[in-house]
Amino acid sequence: MKPEKMRELSKEEILQLERDLDEEVFNLRIQNFQGKLENPIRLREARRDLARVKTILREDELGIRTLAGKEKGDVKE
Repeated sequence: MKPEKMRELSKEEILQLERDLDEEVFNLRIQNFQGKLENPIRLREARRDLARVKTILREDELGIRTLAGKEKGDVKE
């Protein structure tokens, strides 16, 4: 998924995406270890997507960029 599309999601959706990608990376690594991984490129893509999500969350935390549905004046959680 492109970073622009990720930034359009709400914070809850991005956190859910992070959990899903983390689980997917874990499962792909297990499959790779067992020699059952059909598409090794998917592991790389999932790891990169997870890094993108974490970067977007960190940017929001630092106030560099705000997520969709959130304004600069909002109180931090």
